Amino acid sequence: MSDIKLANQLAPSFPTIRRISETISNIVGFVVIGVLFWLYYFFAWPIWVFWLLIGLIVLSVIGVIWSIIEPVLLYRSWSYQYDDEYLQLSYGILTKEWVTIPMTKIQSVSTSQGPIMKRYDTRSIKVETMGSAHVIPALEENLALQLRGILAEYAKLKEVDE
Repeated sequence: MSDIKLANQLAPSFPTIRRISETISNIVGFVVIGVLFWLYYFFAWPIWVFWLLIGLIVLSVIGVIWSIIEPVLLYRSWSYQYDDEYLQLSYGILTKEWVTIPMTKIQSVSTSQGPIMKRYDTRSIKVETMGSAHVIPALEENLALQLRGILAEYAKLKEVDE
């Protein structure tokens, strides 16, 4: 089953969007570490704080390397498909997740768009059920709006049929 690829993928700009977002987070993290180093020298903290900060830098550099590789791997692993009965999602790098959501269980469908996603004309879709919420992280804007309408319509029709 892990060899099966669902019909639809995320927007091709997803890796770029994810990298920009991760870069902003990494810059903020390094600024905080820089401030901590300044505080270390200014207040003459004990030497163990210095080694703790060095460890933090090493972990941050590993995080930067991962943030370069991870978006491409995540893009390749993400797929979804839908019909009038189910919405199916497949994603994951190390652990592959397969989620099947019956249309009758969908309670709400919403889209969101931050400033980076707006720049690349993409939106994310959030599908909520009684017990959980599932997000398709980046679809082209027109497709996301269309899919939101289709999922809402399928969910409403199935509810009325029963």
